[in-house]
Amino acid sequence: MKNIIYGLFLLIAASACSFLDDQTPQGTLDNDKLKDPAYVDNLVISAYAVWITAEDINSSFSLWNYDVRSDDAYKGGNGTEDGDVFHSLEISTGIMTTAWNINDIWQRLYNAISRVNTALELLAQTDENLYPQKYQRIGEMRFLRAHGHFLLKQLFKKIVFVVDENISPDEYNYLSNNTYTNDEGWQLIADDFQFAYDNLPAVQADKGRPTRAAAAAYLAKTYLYKAYRQDDSATNQVTSIDAEDLKKVVMYTEESIMTAGGFGLEPDFNNNFRPEQEYENGVESLWAMQYSMNDGTKNGNCNWSTGLIVPNIPGVTDGGCDFYKPSQNLVNAFRTDENGHPLFDSFNDEDYEMSDYADPRLFLTVGMPGLPYEFNAKFMLDRISLCSLSNGTYGYYVTLKHNVDPDSGYLIKGSWWGTPMNHIVIRYADVLLMRAEALIQLDDGRTDEAVSLINRLRKRAKASIGSISNYEADYGVHLNIRPYDGTYGKDEALRMLKFERRLELAMESDRFFDLVRWGDAKEVLTGYYAGEADDCNIYSNASFTADKNEYLPIPYSQIAASDGRYVQNCGGWE
Repeated sequence: MKNIIYGLFLLIAASACSFLDDQTPQGTLDNDKLKDPAYVDNLVISAYAVWITAEDINSSFSLWNYDVRSDDAYKGGNGTEDGDVFHSLEISTGIMTTAWNINDIWQRLYNAISRVNTALELLAQTDENLYPQKYQRIGEMRFLRAHGHFLLKQLFKKIVFVVDENISPDEYNYLSNNTYTNDEGWQLIADDFQFAYDNLPAVQADKGRPTRAAAAAYLAKTYLYKAYRQDDSATNQVTSIDAEDLKKVVMYTEESIMTAGGFGLEPDFNNNFRPEQEYENGVESLWAMQYSMNDGTKNGNCNWSTGLIVPNIPGVTDGGCDFYKPSQNLVNAFRTDENGHPLFDSFNDEDYEMSDYADPRLFLTVGMPGLPYEFNAKFMLDRISLCSLSNGTYGYYVTLKHNVDPDSGYLIKGSWWGTPMNHIVIRYADVLLMRAEALIQLDDGRTDEAVSLINRLRKRAKASIGSISNYEADYGVHLNIRPYDGTYGKDEALRMLKFERRLELAMESDRFFDLVRWGDAKEVLTGYYAGEADDCNIYSNASFTADKNEYLPIPYSQIAASDGRYVQNCGGWE
């Protein structure tokens, strides 16, 4: 029943459609409908459903399209002209304020927020005696609104905050994206998540609805972003790290909050990325976008937004577009030394070879030549044109986390390929890493605790061999990962934390935003471009400009329509 929230939208859309996407003028809501709990539920369900129906292969709400700016992934596809606007993002050069993809994700996310605000407007007028779950539903809607603003803030920095659900259509025209400082903007998002935390139950019967633990995790993530202050409007530099915000990260990542909702680590890392019902909405999935198949609709309520990521395997996944491909740099990062520890600063001195020691998560994250695709030996990957739509321009690696075994029955062909596999927005491993980061940055004597949290993930990685138990014997790989066993200072622990985030969350669209949050984007990506240029000529003209390329420009069409109320991000965008 994982799809009840999203699937029901297909049945009630007609009755709710007059209140969707466009703002509803005040005073037009029928009083009889306000008394009808079923009608209230319809609008709430519609506000959930938009997070599935409004996203697109070019504007996935997972933000994979925009993580191609990181050192984790190549754009992929059939060459640089295939999705050329994303090629510009990948090399941080030639990005235009008029680019369609930049305006598209802006519009889609604000459409989702608009749907949420329509539900909130009705909920505010609903009689609690007739609708006893009123404040819980308001909590759910404010969670969704915060989620939308969070994604927009990651992407654009200077955004419009639509936090008054009672605003009239005319008043929308007077909103500005320059009303709040960067810090104040993050606080508005935190306020919505705080309301959700205060009003949501520990457990929800419908898995798509957020719980108190999900709100706590997202609240912690918001305060973690807020802590790295970027309030100088002329730059995107991190000017300070706020201790009070970090303390709130620690507060909202307390294990008791998570265990009260039944959340924890999966015993096997790969369980998070399997489509079978027994793995969906598992113990680690704090909140996930729900997808389904065989639900009575033509092609199921599948995730089509990752359709471009499927590789093109002739006769198997014909039409796969082969986008979002793991980089050589990322693969190299999984190499380990004889002690099972990362190579850190020297990780990219040599490219990974099968004879090298490697973290087991490499083989659960990246499909590699010489190994099976999605753990199915019928589909062996190789360094041949059949295994790369670009004939090797973007290499021969493929992501495993977004894809499924073609033999599993969970790969659906529509206009492109889709799957019913959930997209986990935030998982428990992220909570552990956020807590560890805050403890390290606070530097108040709890570094050992932070390292122990990192070690929980490394120990889990060592045990995560259910899908690859034959890889050493059959394919000659060398699995080697061990926890850290020393005493470490702040700088060492922070280096370990940053590396662990990359390995654990690889290809989950966090990497670029982490680099920006830390203030590391310029240094890391400049080094990445230089390292890639010799082997991957698409990077020969790449150049990351500090105080510009950390964020997307505000779309030209949005600024033009604002009558001067919107301002552009710093960096001299044209």
